[in-house]
Amino acid sequence: MPDRLAELTPGAFVRLPGEAVLGAALLLALTGRARDVVAGALGLLLGVTVLLGALDLGFHEALGRPFDPVLDWILLDDGQAFLRDSVGRTGALLATAAALALALAVLAAGTVSVVRLGRSLRRGGAVAAPVTLAGGTVWVVCAALGAQFAGAPLAARSTADALGDRVRQTRATFADEEVFERAAADDPFRDTPGDRLLTGLRGKDVLFVFVESYGRTALEDPAMAPHLGALLADGTERLRAAGYASRSGFLTSPTAGAGSWLAHSTFLSGLWVAHQQRYRSVTASDRLTLTEAFRRTGAWRTVGIMPGVTREWPEGRFYGLDRVYDSRELGYRGPKFSWAPVPDQFSLAAFERLEGGRAGRGPLMAGIVLVSSHNPWAPIPEMLGWDGLGDGSVYEGVRARGADPKRVWRDPERVRDEYRRSVEYSLTSLVSYLEEYGDEDTVLVFLGDHQPIPAVAGEGASRDVPVAMVAKDPAVFDRIGDWGWDEGLAPSPSAPVWRMDTFRDRFLGAFGPAS
Repeated sequence: MPDRLAELTPGAFVRLPGEAVLGAALLLALTGRARDVVAGALGLLLGVTVLLGALDLGFHEALGRPFDPVLDWILLDDGQAFLRDSVGRTGALLATAAALALALAVLAAGTVSVVRLGRSLRRGGAVAAPVTLAGGTVWVVCAALGAQFAGAPLAARSTADALGDRVRQTRATFADEEVFERAAADDPFRDTPGDRLLTGLRGKDVLFVFVESYGRTALEDPAMAPHLGALLADGTERLRAAGYASRSGFLTSPTAGAGSWLAHSTFLSGLWVAHQQRYRSVTASDRLTLTEAFRRTGAWRTVGIMPGVTREWPEGRFYGLDRVYDSRELGYRGPKFSWAPVPDQFSLAAFERLEGGRAGRGPLMAGIVLVSSHNPWAPIPEMLGWDGLGDGSVYEGVRARGADPKRVWRDPERVRDEYRRSVEYSLTSLVSYLEEYGDEDTVLVFLGDHQPIPAVAGEGASRDVPVAMVAKDPAVFDRIGDWGWDEGLAPSPSAPVWRMDTFRDRFLGAFGPAS
């Protein structure tokens, strides 16, 4: 079975699998109970292989990579939670129950069918033995000649290869833990005193903002680039009129399609957090994060605005945040927009109300996550007057006017269009926030966390995401003059591309002591 939906065609199954020939020969050589036991084991293995192949199909569609049988089980729970938030608890329960029933049926069918096949082979041994021999001969000849059909070899051994890949993948996963621990222990800023950190930003309000699914595709896809390019050009001019300058480049994310927390932890920890095991390891460690560095100085109050968090989030302690505001603490009483619990503009307004606008406050460092551009990208909020947001009830009418995600997802082109519009909304919210509330001491760094799903980004898309810095103080850009970033909010195709895990050290180095 192919591991990508685009390759799932009838021609893909015109194969002579070598594993079937060997299995038939083995069953012919056995008798009685031994034959049934071996046939049952082979059938169960066949069922497991089919299920793993199905998971690969789904993971390639959502994340652009195959399923990891050691690390990715937790993502199934996250997927179920996403489904519940998108289509409701009843729909999610029904879908989950159907998936479990289908999985059990595949395992049972594989086991029963191979047991029956073994018995049939034995009963028809006079015919089955020469046919099996002939099948093996044909397989060898086709393999030697490289015979193909529909671009795939007729003499297939893909199941054995896939199982071998799983074994190698599992070994690599277990070996990776030691490699990651060594990398985490190598931290040039671990013992840097607070008075030697971030000296070039003292007195500034520094905002790190993650824009969900804002990937390079949004800037370079022929159907999206004209719209996003015009919006970012207009945003650059609007901010310039307000006294801001901006620089931009690209970062390569460790994930694509989903897994935002992997990108967040990579960006802030300076470590390549590419899967859940690494995430668990780093968040349980004492690694200095970019946000913790601000708190270590004693010169900033550090806060997190996390509208996508709907339950306890102990990772806040690892990130060094004095206060975390999740979706339950932002004061929002309006409707959800599909998965997104809080519209981006409201999240930014809540930050201003809860922290930024407090009288007599000191400098702030804020980590803010914008979620309105999260899959399934419908319905999309609208920009409203900053003074008219209230408790969010005004969004009831906005949501009613929005698109139905079930209808959107029937049309691939409309999915891409709604994705583009959702990113436009998030970026417009940011630009408008700076115009409304920014001042001489505001420094904004915003970036995408990962590319959208392959259905939008395309197969084989890079994992690059745009990153930009905005400030009024020219001294901020003097510090990063050697970065080579482009002017403006939209990086050009030739703009520098860094791995996301290198940003922490570059940032701390640039804004550390001048001497």
